[in-house]
Amino acid sequence: MASAVELLLAAAPLIITAVLLVGLLWPATRAMPIAWVAALAVGFFVWNNAPVWLAGASIVGVITALEILFIVFGALVLLYTLMQAGAFDRINEGFAAVSDDRRVQIVLLAFFLATFIEGAAGFGTPAAVVAPLLLALGFPALAAVIAALIGHIIAVTYGAVGTPIIVGIESPLDVYEAEIAEGGFTVVGYSQEVAAWAATYHALVGFLMPLFAVSMVVYFFGEERSLKPAFSVAPLCLFAGIVFAIPYWASAWFITAEFPSLIGAMVGGAITVAVLQAGYLLPDDEWDFPPREEWPDYWVGTIEPGGEEVDAAIDDTESMSLLKAWAPYIILVILLVVTRVNDTISGFITDPELGVTLDTAIGEFGIGVLLQWNDILGTGLADSISWVNVPGFWLFLSAVIAIPLFGMSGQEVKDAWAEAGQKLISPLIALVFVIAMVQVMLQSGNYEAAALEESMIEVLAIATANATGAIYPGIAALIGALGAAMTGSNTVSNITFAGFQFTAAQELGLPTQILVGAQAVGGAIGNLVAIHNVVAALATVGLVGQEGRVMRLNLIPLFYYAVLVGFWALLFSYVLFPGIF
Repeated sequence: MASAVELLLAAAPLIITAVLLVGLLWPATRAMPIAWVAALAVGFFVWNNAPVWLAGASIVGVITALEILFIVFGALVLLYTLMQAGAFDRINEGFAAVSDDRRVQIVLLAFFLATFIEGAAGFGTPAAVVAPLLLALGFPALAAVIAALIGHIIAVTYGAVGTPIIVGIESPLDVYEAEIAEGGFTVVGYSQEVAAWAATYHALVGFLMPLFAVSMVVYFFGEERSLKPAFSVAPLCLFAGIVFAIPYWASAWFITAEFPSLIGAMVGGAITVAVLQAGYLLPDDEWDFPPREEWPDYWVGTIEPGGEEVDAAIDDTESMSLLKAWAPYIILVILLVVTRVNDTISGFITDPELGVTLDTAIGEFGIGVLLQWNDILGTGLADSISWVNVPGFWLFLSAVIAIPLFGMSGQEVKDAWAEAGQKLISPLIALVFVIAMVQVMLQSGNYEAAALEESMIEVLAIATANATGAIYPGIAALIGALGAAMTGSNTVSNITFAGFQFTAAQELGLPTQILVGAQAVGGAIGNLVAIHNVVAALATVGLVGQEGRVMRLNLIPLFYYAVLVGFWALLFSYVLFPGIF
């Protein structure tokens, strides 16, 4: 049992992260290196870890960060390729042309388009892309940001083609491989179960997000503070939420964690657009914002809604069919499905024997379809990147296919790749240090001469479980939300707290899948108030400086989501599914 002092020191890296990021509003690029150094200090002086062990654990974190960055870069390359080709404008026009009613536009753009972009790219991209599109249609900048942030939350757990699960859950749980095997799972199989339970929470709670986004906009940005305009489109909002949630939930349970957000958005969006075009579920009246001259100054920033600065960025793409505009993403889904469902292909692209092995003084390197580093610095620690199997590879391939498909010039391709690269610089620095910090905390108890048997994460989890007792499932999602609010990433929140939730569940004798699933959902909803995401979205509409206002408003959907997920977690843990692992 850890002493109070050891418990406080174990929490020190997380406390420093919270103080620097949330309290002092430091950027993650400055804060996370300091938090990593704090983890090293605690590992060395308190856990008695050798410097070489701390270095090895940090290298494991760097390898994991590189895998995430490979996926993110591929996702951004594909997104910016479509933007350069005009295909993304065509997709936006296809949605916007359905109705001039602002409430309908929120459902189609702030919900369906935002959830699709989240599933394809993740990492704060949806709000940064959709908010300017809403601004171009005439939305106040503040309303555009709030609608886009709320609308995409249900998709975040499976953002960037499932990165929060396939990296965020799998990576930290590798150290619990033996315990998971006792439950009858591999780490990969267990992560898929977690993804399925997370989708269950989201489907039960998040199907109301279209109505929530519409309600927030009409109440806070209407001529009078009333929810009445939202009630008249409630049937459309509920229909949209349900037709998204059903294929989304089914994808998580019966395919893999890469697809829920993509399939939910594509299937649900297609059905909803078809129903609207057939004349059903359209509101009887057309709702709009008050006249422009009545808007408060804080609604608008340096870019005028619907103005020339925004309109100039939208080209005339009427000659491009919607099918052609969507084609690269359709190709991506097909490639991912085939490589996951076909055992022959899946086995081939993950076969560790396909390559060469190099023995060196700092470890054994495998170079092939898997890039491996075994026995890192002689510590016995290891990690690998299945670079052909990782979604990043197929994202890059889809982007390359898009080049001749759209007849793009060399300059357009260069601009797309350059913009994607520029967007990667800050995440690269932040991710490397935050995941290195987490790995040091996770591996601290595995060192053969460690002063404590439990790692820093395990010590914190056990203390939290003992302090909260039976009510712990009710706050599990809030822990994940705190992680995402601090770091701006569902993936990083999962890497930080998945092991924490797993240990707490075991300490309390509760279903681990239920609590780790709640973590995955909490990591999604924390993005509503993550300062990084809010700043990025506001910057795209010229409204930097209104971060506090956005975060205060977004606390409303955050607490709705957290309370309801907490309720379901308690019900699942004690009544409906108490016997599962």
